[in-house]
Amino acid sequence: MAADTLTVACMGAGYFSQFHHEAWRRIESVSLIACCDAQLARAEQVCESAYTDLNTMLADVSPDILDIVTPPATHAAAIRCALAAGVSTIICQKPFCLSLAEAREIVAEAKASDACLIVHENFRFQPWFRVVAAAMEAGEIGTVQQATFRLRTGDGQGPEAYLERQPYFQTMQRLLIHETGVHYIDTFQYLFGRVKSVYADLRRLNPVIAGEDAGFILFDMEDGVRALFDGNRHLDHSSDNPRLTFGEVLFEGTRGTLSIKGDGQVRKRSHGYVDDQVILPAQDWPGFAGDSVQAFQQHVVNHLRTGSRLETGAEVYLLTLQLEELVYQSAAQGRKLQV
Repeated sequence: MAADTLTVACMGAGYFSQFHHEAWRRIESVSLIACCDAQLARAEQVCESAYTDLNTMLADVSPDILDIVTPPATHAAAIRCALAAGVSTIICQKPFCLSLAEAREIVAEAKASDACLIVHENFRFQPWFRVVAAAMEAGEIGTVQQATFRLRTGDGQGPEAYLERQPYFQTMQRLLIHETGVHYIDTFQYLFGRVKSVYADLRRLNPVIAGEDAGFILFDMEDGVRALFDGNRHLDHSSDNPRLTFGEVLFEGTRGTLSIKGDGQVRKRSHGYVDDQVILPAQDWPGFAGDSVQAFQQHVVNHLRTGSRLETGAEVYLLTLQLEELVYQSAAQGRKLQV
């Protein structure tokens, strides 16, 4: 192994972890050296060095990075274990911890230990959002006034909803926003900056699940943009793979519009014109959702190697969790709430 190779150990070998494992293997000078999972057989499918106990794995392999790819109930204990073992860089999947209060505690503990704690928030790294951000920054659609994201995963109907892929979705007390909508709370901040106020109207359509699975959130941004999250996990959108973009997006400015289609295509239409043009063509993307997991992981590696700006450090991500909490408060109270 080369001296400049970063070593990674993963905790978790469930459904979504496959995208993490595969992406790490495609990053230059990074080596996935171990995996830990409650089911040893699953960990063995990932790495030759397989474990069921996190403490034992960390003591044996001493990785540069621990990548936690497990449900929220495990996060606090796993991060504390890594801090005790002296792991310098810890990446943790979202939803991050069980609550805002727990997340604040963990962030404070990581800061006191001088560890780099990062939330694995990959949606802002999807290529269509990066292309849209660059186009808006260049002024290609003028002053942006509105953005609308229609989440349509099409996987929420009937008694078998979510059981094949992520069965714990059925028992989550908070589902649509805590598990999925939080991605777009983060992405809207990436695209438009700080949120000024939120108004939310959430509902549960499928009686077999515990949490909400549909709803609207209206975000007033400090720069004057209004962004609407319109989510419904029962309905789908026009795409061979509804989980590629998770829905369709429209950005509207004074000089035109940008739209993200279900195949990952980005199109631009100038104000006053009917025809539009493709500025990001549909592609056969590897990995998950436009290869956004690999893009996020490469971003972390670049930060560790060059000191480049880190976008989703856990301390900064607390603001996203605060906004998520405000969304649920707004839905409960039936009114707009200021940040």
